[in-house]
Amino acid sequence: MRATLNTALILVISLSLPATSRANAVETIAEGFEQPWSVAFLPEGGYLVTELPGRLRHVAADGTVSAPIAGVPDVYFKSQGGLFDVVLHPNFAENRTLYLTYAGGSPHDNGTAITRAEWRGGEALINPTEIFRVSRRKDTPVHYGGRLAFLPDGTMLLTTGDGFSYRHESQEITSQLGKTLRMNDDGSAAAGNPFPEAPYVWSYGHRNPQGLTVTATGEVYLNEHGPQGGDELNRITPGANYGWPAICYCLDYTGGYVTPYTEWEGMEQPEHYWRPSIAPSGLAEMNGNFYNGALVDQEVRRLNVDASGKVISQDALFTEVAARVRDVRQGPDGWLYFTVEGDNGRLLRARVE
Repeated sequence: MRATLNTALILVISLSLPATSRANAVETIAEGFEQPWSVAFLPEGGYLVTELPGRLRHVAADGTVSAPIAGVPDVYFKSQGGLFDVVLHPNFAENRTLYLTYAGGSPHDNGTAITRAEWRGGEALINPTEIFRVSRRKDTPVHYGGRLAFLPDGTMLLTTGDGFSYRHESQEITSQLGKTLRMNDDGSAAAGNPFPEAPYVWSYGHRNPQGLTVTATGEVYLNEHGPQGGDELNRITPGANYGWPAICYCLDYTGGYVTPYTEWEGMEQPEHYWRPSIAPSGLAEMNGNFYNGALVDQEVRRLNVDASGKVISQDALFTEVAARVRDVRQGPDGWLYFTVEGDNGRLLRARVE
């Protein structure tokens, strides 16, 4: 057991404050969205965009935005709850299968869920079927996680939050709160997960993971929110414990300590942490660096990584957008795409070096 001094919890982050980096001009692909949460790239061109209140829209290559696509499951839209990710099956060009994550249920019985459906370019999803819902229901409208990504072996990872009032369950293996969950593309538990007593759990000790990316070499990274400070970028390995709420570089919303510890034997250290918080959301890896949506700072925050994999500096990008950046993705054209919230939600793109 090792604890840092309490004074460490009020120091500035280990890296210098971010420089505002020059980047190419931001282009607007489409606008007029209400709280756009996620974007997926269609192989024939164009996009699918989710809106938190529960709508899925098609965006044509020329930026034309469709009416809401029918067949989206009912979502629990309150506070942070709603429709989250849209992710295409790796064989989407052949099977036209997609996945939606969302908050499902009611005020007193809700949880992160996944629906699978086909979409063949029409006005409605085909055969939408809920294939998974977190088994630990909750009565809070916050901390859902809700990011989904496919691994190279064809299985899926889902992030789940701690539900805010249930943070202790992040450390309980048999609870599906505060975890990454690995499953097959039909929603069943994948073989080879590390905990026989919890067949879906891949990693644990998470608070509210809102960004998830799988690199070209198959490495998994996620970013997650701390309370006051303690936002993290983590490299995820199966079976690992990422510490929440036993360790944290943070304070609670009350101003008190969540924990006096920032390190503990058997718990992973983040690749990077932010203090004060930036409220990281979407996450993309490009050219070895990490691009994080920053809801509080209203920018894209780039973490620059050296040849050894260590984060050595950070840059604030696209500050002129002046809006909460929710999703961040690398497009098939090599551009960086991101969604922003506000009175006029937008899908944007820019070239980055």
